[in-house]
Amino acid sequence: MKKVKVAVLGATGAVGEEILSLLLERDFPYSEIVALASKRSAGKKLKVKDQEFIVQEATPDAFEGVDIAFFCAGGSVSKEMAREAVKRGAVVIDNTSAFRMDPDVPLVVPEVNPEDLKWHSGIIANPNCSTIIMLVALAPLEKHFGLSRIIVSTYQAVSGAGVKGVEELVTQVKNPNAKAEVLPVASLPKHYPIAYNLIPQIDVFDADGYTKEEWKMVKETQKMLHRPELGVTATTVRVPVVRCHSESIYVELNKDFSLDEIRDVLSKAEGVVVLDDPENQLYPMPIDIEKKDEVYVGRIRRDLVNERGLNLWVVGDQIRKGAALNAVQIGERLLSD
Repeated sequence: MKKVKVAVLGATGAVGEEILSLLLERDFPYSEIVALASKRSAGKKLKVKDQEFIVQEATPDAFEGVDIAFFCAGGSVSKEMAREAVKRGAVVIDNTSAFRMDPDVPLVVPEVNPEDLKWHSGIIANPNCSTIIMLVALAPLEKHFGLSRIIVSTYQAVSGAGVKGVEELVTQVKNPNAKAEVLPVASLPKHYPIAYNLIPQIDVFDADGYTKEEWKMVKETQKMLHRPELGVTATTVRVPVVRCHSESIYVELNKDFSLDEIRDVLSKAEGVVVLDDPENQLYPMPIDIEKKDEVYVGRIRRDLVNERGLNLWVVGDQIRKGAALNAVQIGERLLSD
């Protein structure tokens, strides 16, 4: 496989550092890796695995000679820099929301819709973390049975709010009276403690009472499955867990099924691990899934009323499969194709 020059923009953040780690861990075919960040981080040294990276300032010219650029520095930075990188010959894999709903930009999870990589024009969008984790589990069911309805409630880790979200949880566990300054949204006037609490708001509310996070799950699912008419509704909740998202998902299928068929389809699906043994109290939990690549599925059971209704409990690492790993897998798929 051809070796390529790689850039990671946002290298000093949690997702950026995870991407650097995965590039080394998975023997990504790179000839060089360039760590990029803001001017104030230029010159900083990053130790990842057994390698040291010196952070460079992200400027348009920093992408000269770069083949693949992973962007994870925020939507405004992506909008400013992505097309500059493409002009200089790079393929941008963007981990922000900047291009996800752009009809000219493919939104890809390799286990779900790898065929969409064929029509990119230099930018490929990485979906929202909660959408990635859900669709890795649901795409095999869509393929074999067809989906007619999705209702999902999420239990999302504080890592989704960045390093400051994680720090605030740790601080509040040690001192429950510590002032809340980050969640649910740092830029809003009201903040609530996350330790020993749940916050039923992720991102800002829209006029219809749904949050932007909930709309992301709806619209991104419809885009990736190429089904704009698919009924999807979501309720997203921040919970006091460090880095794994959990989701309670109810789906209605288009065909009759047995639970053995469901388990068989899921157990054979790429990127899915079935952990479903209620008699022995075995089911996915965030504490066990940290740093795992796969999405875990358990509590598989029929709905009590709708004969084609199915309930699932799904858990995945938000920083890994929900962000960094999915981006790296896109890069791997591009090179293998």
